[in-house]
Amino acid sequence: MENPSSTFKSRETVELETEFYENGFVIREVENKDTLDKLRNLIVEASYNYLGKSKPKSLQRYLDEIGPDLKSIQLNDLRLNILEKMQNTPWLKAAYYSLARKMLATLVGNELAMQKSINLSIQVPGDDSSLLPVHADVLNGASPFEVVLWIPLVDCYATKSMYILNPKKNSKILSNLKDFSENTSEELFKTIKDDVSWLTVPYGSYLIFTQNLLHGNRVNKETQTRWSMNCRFKSLLSPYSDKKFGEFFEPITIRAATRLGMKFQTPDMFDEV
Repeated sequence: MENPSSTFKSRETVELETEFYENGFVIREVENKDTLDKLRNLIVEASYNYLGKSKPKSLQRYLDEIGPDLKSIQLNDLRLNILEKMQNTPWLKAAYYSLARKMLATLVGNELAMQKSINLSIQVPGDDSSLLPVHADVLNGASPFEVVLWIPLVDCYATKSMYILNPKKNSKILSNLKDFSENTSEELFKTIKDDVSWLTVPYGSYLIFTQNLLHGNRVNKETQTRWSMNCRFKSLLSPYSDKKFGEFFEPITIRAATRLGMKFQTPDMFDEV
Protein backbone atom coordinates (compact mmCIF):
# COMPACT_ATOMS: atom_id res chain seq x y z
CA MET A 1 0.00 0.00 0.00
CA GLU A 2 1.32 3.42 -0.93
CA ASN A 3 2.27 5.71 1.91
CA PRO A 4 -0.26 8.60 1.80
CA SER A 5 2.51 11.11 2.41
CA SER A 6 4.24 10.02 -0.80
CA THR A 7 1.53 11.70 -2.87
CA PHE A 8 2.98 15.02 -1.74
CA LYS A 9 6.47 14.07 -2.90
CA SER A 10 8.10 13.85 -6.29
CA ARG A 11 9.04 10.45 -7.71
CA GLU A 12 12.69 11.46 -7.34
CA THR A 13 12.24 12.17 -3.62
CA VAL A 14 10.43 8.88 -2.99
CA GLU A 15 13.18 6.95 -4.80
CA LEU A 16 15.86 8.78 -2.83
CA GLU A 17 14.13 8.04 0.47
CA THR A 18 13.80 4.38 -0.49
CA GLU A 19 17.53 4.23 -1.18
CA PHE A 20 18.23 5.81 2.22
CA TYR A 21 15.87 3.42 4.04
CA GLU A 22 17.37 0.35 2.37
CA ASN A 23 21.06 1.29 2.68
CA GLY A 24 21.20 3.72 5.59
CA PHE A 25 23.29 6.10 3.49
CA VAL A 26 23.54 8.00 0.23
CA ILE A 27 26.65 9.04 -1.71
CA ARG A 28 26.47 11.89 -4.21
CA GLU A 29 28.67 14.53 -5.82
CA VAL A 30 28.98 17.74 -3.81
CA GLU A 31 26.72 20.57 -4.89
CA ASN A 32 29.57 23.08 -5.21
CA LYS A 33 32.99 21.67 -6.14
CA ASP A 34 34.70 25.08 -5.97
CA THR A 35 33.67 25.40 -2.32
CA LEU A 36 35.06 21.96 -1.52
CA ASP A 37 38.34 22.93 -3.20
CA LYS A 38 38.41 26.07 -1.06
CA LEU A 39 37.95 23.98 2.10
CA ARG A 40 40.71 21.61 1.04
CA ASN A 41 43.04 24.51 0.28
CA LEU A 42 42.51 25.90 3.78
CA ILE A 43 43.28 22.56 5.44
CA VAL A 44 46.34 21.86 3.29
CA GLU A 45 47.71 25.36 3.97
CA ALA A 46 47.22 24.93 7.72
CA SER A 47 48.98 21.56 7.50
CA TYR A 48 52.11 22.54 5.60
CA ASN A 49 52.49 25.74 7.61
CA TYR A 50 52.34 23.78 10.87
CA LEU A 51 54.88 21.24 9.61
CA GLY A 52 57.18 23.92 8.23
CA LYS A 53 56.85 22.66 4.66
CA SER A 54 56.63 24.62 1.42
CA LYS A 55 53.41 24.81 -0.56
CA PRO A 56 52.95 21.52 -2.45
CA LYS A 57 52.48 21.44 -6.21
CA SER A 58 49.74 18.80 -5.93
CA LEU A 59 47.31 19.09 -3.01
CA GLN A 60 45.94 15.61 -3.63
CA ARG A 61 49.38 14.01 -3.61
CA TYR A 62 50.38 15.98 -0.51
CA LEU A 63 47.40 14.69 1.47
CA ASP A 64 47.71 11.12 0.21
CA GLU A 65 51.44 10.82 0.88
CA ILE A 66 51.83 12.73 4.16
CA GLY A 67 51.90 9.55 6.27
CA PRO A 68 55.68 8.93 6.39
CA ASP A 69 56.22 12.48 7.72
CA LEU A 70 54.03 11.90 10.77
CA LYS A 71 54.27 10.06 14.05
CA SER A 72 51.19 9.38 16.17
CA ILE A 73 51.93 12.20 18.65
CA GLN A 74 52.69 14.71 15.90
CA LEU A 75 49.59 13.52 14.03
CA ASN A 76 47.28 14.50 16.89
CA ASP A 77 48.99 17.86 17.34
CA LEU A 78 48.62 18.53 13.62
CA ARG A 79 44.94 17.60 13.69
CA LEU A 80 44.25 19.88 16.67
CA ASN A 81 46.10 22.75 14.99
CA ILE A 82 44.04 22.36 11.81
CA LEU A 83 40.82 22.12 13.82
CA GLU A 84 41.66 25.40 15.54
CA LYS A 85 42.18 27.00 12.13
CA MET A 86 38.84 25.60 10.95
CA GLN A 87 36.99 26.84 14.03
CA ASN A 88 38.41 30.34 13.54
CA THR A 89 37.34 30.51 9.88
CA PRO A 90 33.99 32.37 9.81
CA TRP A 91 32.81 31.11 6.42
CA LEU A 92 33.68 27.44 6.92
CA LYS A 93 30.47 26.08 8.50
CA ALA A 94 28.17 27.68 5.94
CA ALA A 95 30.48 26.42 3.19
CA TYR A 96 30.38 22.89 4.58
CA TYR A 97 26.58 22.90 4.75
CA SER A 98 26.35 24.22 1.17
CA LEU A 99 28.08 21.09 -0.15
CA ALA A 100 24.95 19.00 0.51
CA ARG A 101 22.25 21.63 1.10
CA LYS A 102 19.62 20.11 -1.22
CA MET A 103 20.14 16.55 -0.03
CA LEU A 104 19.93 17.55 3.62
CA ALA A 105 16.68 19.39 2.89
CA THR A 106 15.26 16.27 1.22
CA LEU A 107 16.36 13.71 3.82
CA VAL A 108 16.28 15.79 7.02
CA GLY A 109 14.27 18.96 6.51
CA ASN A 110 14.57 22.63 5.61
CA GLU A 111 14.73 23.78 9.25
CA LEU A 112 18.00 22.41 10.52
CA ALA A 113 20.26 22.33 13.55
CA MET A 114 23.96 21.79 12.87
CA GLN A 115 26.71 20.49 15.11
CA LYS A 116 28.68 23.44 16.43
CA SER A 117 32.07 22.09 15.38
CA ILE A 118 33.16 20.17 12.30
CA ASN A 119 35.40 17.19 12.99
CA LEU A 120 38.53 16.22 11.07
CA SER A 121 39.97 12.71 10.79
CA ILE A 122 43.48 11.89 9.61
CA GLN A 123 44.29 8.19 9.33
CA VAL A 124 47.75 7.33 8.06
CA PRO A 125 48.55 3.83 6.76
CA GLY A 126 49.21 1.28 9.48
CA ASP A 127 48.42 3.62 12.38
CA ASP A 128 46.13 2.25 15.10
CA SER A 129 45.96 5.43 17.21
CA SER A 130 43.02 6.96 15.31
CA LEU A 131 40.63 4.02 15.22
CA LEU A 132 36.91 4.34 15.81
CA PRO A 133 35.67 0.94 17.05
CA VAL A 134 32.30 -0.34 15.90
CA HIS A 135 29.53 1.77 17.42
CA ALA A 136 26.18 3.43 16.83
CA ASP A 137 26.07 7.02 18.10
CA VAL A 138 22.40 6.66 19.01
CA LEU A 139 23.47 4.26 21.78
CA ASN A 140 25.84 6.87 23.20
CA GLY A 141 23.63 9.93 23.69
CA ALA A 142 22.90 10.96 20.11
CA SER A 143 19.38 11.57 18.88
CA PRO A 144 17.95 8.94 16.48
CA PHE A 145 16.90 11.89 14.28
CA GLU A 146 20.49 12.87 13.43
CA VAL A 147 22.44 12.22 10.24
CA VAL A 148 26.15 12.60 9.61
CA LEU A 149 27.50 14.53 6.62
CA TRP A 150 30.89 12.91 5.92
CA ILE A 151 33.12 14.57 3.33
CA PRO A 152 36.52 13.21 2.25
CA LEU A 153 39.43 15.40 1.15
CA VAL A 154 40.98 12.46 -0.73
CA ASP A 155 39.62 9.44 -2.57
CA CYS A 156 38.36 7.03 0.11
CA TYR A 157 37.87 3.31 -0.45
CA ALA A 158 38.33 -0.03 1.35
CA THR A 159 40.22 0.42 4.65
CA LYS A 160 41.06 4.01 3.69
CA SER A 161 37.35 4.68 4.19
CA MET A 162 34.74 3.64 6.78
CA TYR A 163 32.30 0.74 7.02
CA ILE A 164 28.61 0.62 7.90
CA LEU A 165 26.27 -2.26 8.73
CA ASN A 166 23.22 -2.81 6.56
CA PRO A 167 19.88 -1.85 8.20
CA LYS A 168 18.38 -5.37 8.30
CA LYS A 169 21.38 -6.92 10.03
CA ASN A 170 21.67 -3.84 12.25
CA SER A 171 18.10 -4.32 13.52
CA LYS A 172 18.84 -7.93 14.41
CA ILE A 173 22.05 -7.05 16.25
CA LEU A 174 20.52 -4.16 18.21
CA SER A 175 17.43 -6.16 19.18
CA ASN A 176 19.76 -8.75 20.73
CA LEU A 177 22.44 -6.36 21.93
CA LYS A 178 22.27 -7.77 25.46
CA ASP A 179 23.78 -10.97 24.06
CA PHE A 180 26.94 -8.98 23.27
CA SER A 181 27.18 -7.22 26.65
CA GLU A 182 30.14 -9.36 27.70
CA ASN A 183 31.89 -8.97 24.35
CA THR A 184 34.50 -6.43 23.31
CA SER A 185 33.93 -4.12 20.35
CA GLU A 186 36.42 -6.25 18.41
CA GLU A 187 34.35 -9.37 19.04
CA LEU A 188 31.24 -7.52 17.93
CA PHE A 189 32.98 -6.45 14.72
CA LYS A 190 33.94 -10.04 13.95
CA THR A 191 30.26 -10.93 14.25
CA ILE A 192 29.18 -8.35 11.67
CA LYS A 193 32.25 -8.02 9.39
CA ASP A 194 30.72 -10.11 6.59
CA ASP A 195 27.64 -7.86 6.51
CA VAL A 196 29.25 -4.41 6.53
CA SER A 197 29.77 -2.24 3.46
CA TRP A 198 33.10 -0.51 2.90
CA LEU A 199 32.10 2.79 1.36
CA THR A 200 33.78 4.20 -1.73
CA VAL A 201 33.60 7.99 -1.55
CA PRO A 202 35.91 9.80 -4.00
CA TYR A 203 37.06 13.37 -3.55
CA GLY A 204 34.29 15.59 -4.88
CA SER A 205 31.56 13.49 -3.29
CA TYR A 206 29.86 13.36 0.10
CA LEU A 207 28.31 10.66 2.24
CA ILE A 208 25.21 11.15 4.38
CA PHE A 209 24.42 8.30 6.74
CA THR A 210 22.24 7.59 9.75
CA GLN A 211 24.28 7.07 12.88
CA ASN A 212 21.62 4.63 14.12
CA LEU A 213 23.58 1.97 12.23
CA LEU A 214 26.73 0.31 13.55
CA HIS A 215 29.78 1.74 11.82
CA GLY A 216 33.44 2.55 12.33
CA ASN A 217 36.87 2.19 10.75
CA ARG A 218 39.83 -0.17 10.88
CA VAL A 219 43.58 0.16 10.50
CA ASN A 220 44.23 1.80 7.14
CA LYS A 221 45.93 -0.95 5.13
CA GLU A 222 46.08 1.11 1.94
CA THR A 223 49.22 2.98 0.91
CA GLN A 224 47.72 6.47 1.26
CA THR A 225 46.42 8.61 4.13
CA ARG A 226 42.73 9.22 4.73
CA TRP A 227 41.55 12.79 5.35
CA SER A 228 37.86 13.31 6.04
CA MET A 229 35.52 15.77 7.74
CA ASN A 230 32.23 15.00 9.46
CA CYS A 231 29.41 16.97 11.03
CA ARG A 232 25.93 16.10 12.37
CA PHE A 233 22.66 17.63 11.24
CA LYS A 234 19.10 17.14 12.46
CA SER A 235 15.67 18.63 12.02
CA LEU A 236 15.52 21.69 14.25
CA LEU A 237 12.28 20.74 16.01
CA SER A 238 12.83 16.98 16.28
CA PRO A 239 13.67 15.52 19.72
CA TYR A 240 17.17 15.96 21.14
CA SER A 241 19.02 13.56 23.41
CA ASP A 242 22.22 14.08 25.43
CA LYS A 243 23.62 16.34 22.71
CA LYS A 244 21.49 19.35 23.50
CA PHE A 245 20.26 22.26 21.44
CA GLY A 246 22.42 25.28 22.21
CA GLU A 247 25.20 23.14 23.66
CA PHE A 248 26.09 20.67 20.91
CA PHE A 249 23.76 21.91 18.15
CA GLU A 250 22.94 25.38 16.87
CA PRO A 251 20.13 26.48 14.51
CA ILE A 252 21.10 27.35 10.96
CA THR A 253 17.86 27.58 8.95
CA ILE A 254 14.98 28.72 11.15
CA ARG A 255 11.99 29.80 9.02
CA ALA A 256 9.97 32.95 9.65
CA ALA A 257 6.83 31.20 10.93
CA THR A 258 8.89 29.20 13.41
CA ARG A 259 10.60 32.33 14.69
CA LEU A 260 7.25 34.03 15.15
CA GLY A 261 5.86 31.00 16.95
CA MET A 262 8.85 30.82 19.28
CA LYS A 263 8.47 34.51 20.17
CA PHE A 264 4.70 34.45 20.65
CA GLN A 265 3.46 34.90 24.21
CA THR A 266 -0.08 33.91 25.10
CA PRO A 267 -1.96 36.72 26.92
CA ASP A 268 -2.39 36.08 30.64
CA MET A 269 -6.18 35.88 30.43
CA PHE A 270 -5.93 32.79 28.19
CA ASP A 271 -3.84 30.98 30.77
CA GLU A 272 -6.63 31.09 33.33
CA VAL A 273 -8.37 27.83 34.04
